Amino acid sequence: MKIWLIVMIVVVLIILYIGMTYNALTRLRNKVKTNWSQIDVVLKRRADLIPNLVETVKGYAKHEKETLDDVIKARNTYVSASLPEDQMKASGELTQALSKLMMLSEAYPDLKANTNFIQLQNELRETEDKITFARQFYNDSVYAYQNKIEMFPSNLIAGMFGFKDFAFFEVEEADKKVPEVKF
Repeated sequence: MKIWLIVMIVVVLIILYIGMTYNALTRLRNKVKTNWSQIDVVLKRRADLIPNLVETVKGYAKHEKETLDDVIKARNTYVSASLPEDQMKASGELTQALSKLMMLSEAYPDLKANTNFIQLQNELRETEDKITFARQFYNDSVYAYQNKIEMFPSNLIAGMFGFKDFAFFEVEEADKKVPEVKF
C-alpha cells in the first residue's frame, strides 16, 4: 500500500511539474508575441509618418527623386511584409532610407527651417526611440523564452508540446553602415 501511495505522489508531482512548466513556457511565448506587437505598432506609426514627410521634402528637394523613391519603396515593403522576419528586414531597409532623407535637410536650409518638417522630424525621432526600446524589450523576452525552451528539463516539455524558437531582432549588416548621401 505504501508503494502505491509513493507512486501516486510521484505521478502527481510529475504532472504538476509538466503543468507548471507548460504554463511558464506559454507565458514567455505570449510575452514575446506581445513585445513583437509593440514593435509592430511603433513601426506602423513610423510608416504612417513617412508619406507626410516625403510630401514635405518633395516641395523643397525636387531633384532628390531617387532618395524619395527609396523611402517610399522601403515603406511599401514594410507595410506589405506579413511575417515578423520580413518585417524586421524591411524595417532595417526603411531605417536606412529614412537616414538618407533626414540628411537632405542639411542641403536645403529652407526645408530645415520648415515648421512642418521640423515637427515631422521630431515625431519621427521620438518614434525611432520607441522602436529602439521596443526592440530591446522584444529581444529580452526572446532571450528568456529561448533559455526556457533550451534548458533541461524544461526543454523536454517544450519539445513535447511543440514550442518553437523566435528570431531575435538583429540589425542587418547593411544597416550598420552610415548612409552615403551625395548632393
